[in-house]
Amino acid sequence: MQDLTGSQKARVAIRNFKTIANALALRGYFRPSGKMGQALADCLLALSPEIYGSMNDPRVVELKGLEYVIDRLPRSIEKSTRLILTEEEQFSDQAFERIVPLKRRRSCYRISENEICFVITRGLSEIYDILTHLTFLNIEAKKIRSRMTDETGNYTIEWQALEEAVGGVDTMSPGQLDKALWNISLILGRSYRETRQTYEYLENSKKLHSSNSGLFEIVHSLGTRVYREKLARENFQIVYLTPSLINVISHQRYGQKWSDDIKTMLREKGLDKRPLHIISANLHSVVNLLYGYAAATECRIAPDTAPEATPDPLYSFIRCIREQGPAIIDYALENGFFELPDRSGTHIGCQLIDTARLARIPMHPDLKMAVDRARENREGDAADDGAAESNAPVILVMDYAFGAQAFEAMDCLLNPYPASPATSPATCPTPLAHPANAREDAAGEVPVNVASVSIMGKAGILTGGKGEIMLATAHVIEGSSDNYMFENDLDAKDFDSDMPVHTGPMITVLGTSLQNRDMLLRFMHSWRTVGLEMEGGHYQRAISAAIIKGHIPKDVRLRYAYYASDNPLESGQSLAAGEMGPEGIRPTYMVTKVILERILSGH
Repeated sequence: MQDLTGSQKARVAIRNFKTIANALALRGYFRPSGKMGQALADCLLALSPEIYGSMNDPRVVELKGLEYVIDRLPRSIEKSTRLILTEEEQFSDQAFERIVPLKRRRSCYRISENEICFVITRGLSEIYDILTHLTFLNIEAKKIRSRMTDETGNYTIEWQALEEAVGGVDTMSPGQLDKALWNISLILGRSYRETRQTYEYLENSKKLHSSNSGLFEIVHSLGTRVYREKLARENFQIVYLTPSLINVISHQRYGQKWSDDIKTMLREKGLDKRPLHIISANLHSVVNLLYGYAAATECRIAPDTAPEATPDPLYSFIRCIREQGPAIIDYALENGFFELPDRSGTHIGCQLIDTARLARIPMHPDLKMAVDRARENREGDAADDGAAESNAPVILVMDYAFGAQAFEAMDCLLNPYPASPATSPATCPTPLAHPANAREDAAGEVPVNVASVSIMGKAGILTGGKGEIMLATAHVIEGSSDNYMFENDLDAKDFDSDMPVHTGPMITVLGTSLQNRDMLLRFMHSWRTVGLEMEGGHYQRAISAAIIKGHIPKDVRLRYAYYASDNPLESGQSLAAGEMGPEGIRPTYMVTKVILERILSGH
């Protein structure tokens, strides 16, 4: 038999993980410590994801990976033995505690001390994400269990000391804490410094957000849970996937509700006939750039008086207004800004901006936008005011989707407006000649007047460093033959001259935890990919489908720009290393600035 290369082994492992996960969804349940759970663990170990670092080393517990997973699963997950994945919000009238993980938008409910329910509204990507994290936790729990007892079956001295420390961390003196951390570092197989860093990270999140139980309790509960599974079958952790969940996967129930809310507001505000520019982004950078300068006057720095220490006045200004979000939102709400909190369960909040209202507010001097010219035109010829306003762009900012959920959200959003009650097919017998036309089709539906779609966000980079920019020319969907070419309306010259910009194809991966070095190197050398992300290919699938169906014009402008939040090929620069922090401000706002300048300059 021919030996497989590292990248081929990785692709097999990902394919097998996906196949097993789909089979488990159909089966309806599995035990992480059982045969099917072990099959998932074998796939993950064979893949050896970069984000999970030393997971494959049986001598040490992977701490950075543990931090990453704990931030994305509900509090007390380490002690739960019954985990239910269901599709429907069934808890609005119940007294169950709702838990939202610190760094993953998903609704979870604590049913009892040992039982947690995950409400799945974001499709298969969310199921893969949860199963991957649970599998990792079980692998690490077995390592911890191996340090509980010695060869005689008795508890080790270190484990006895851990049991004494659990619950008493808050009352320990500095010396006692140092001793307890030294002891637990022996159980984890990590250095004292590494253990202390993870302890402080989790403890800080625990105090600020109540998002976890702290390192001592997490380690103790993981080891104890696996130990109890050896004592009695009823102690086994079990994961259920309800039949109702399987029935609605990919049926777009949540995406349809979400898009209907958006279209309803567009019609209510009289914005549905105007050119619509869709931006998939965070929910702070667009509003801060457009309204921050007018709202936060104390942060303004005149270009001719800016100190030499701030060579980039715009980004210095953004740093100044970071804590003034509520005041900026209040100002924006009075000047053409509308919030659309999610009511559908998609966890994709939205914002609408009527740019006709921007002509009356001041902008930062570094922003090159046509609203200034529009203001001058209005002052010179009031008669053109109505015509100018009718053509003024409307911006829809939608929060990040999650993986394959991006297809559902964009596919539903690009569908025509639903027929109005007063419209019947008899009154509109002529089909649309062009999607941008405002006439109704034979079914009484009116197409959404989409002028551009801009996808911005963070991604892993393969050809550069953190904080640099990537412009996509195509998306290659991992694990399938799907690949999508398009003309990106953005160019490297649009960005600051000192900012490295990498242009080329992007990989749309199955999950943040399902990739390794060999596979990424293969993509980089074979496909000439510059980075990896989770949503771009799914957005493009929906856009291409909408063009084929005639819902949007072929010449709709597409913009894909990412900034590098991590480099999975560099040691210590994976997503598990933590957030970018303040260093992410410049690339985030540079991409936002370029997109807004394109939209508001008539391009």
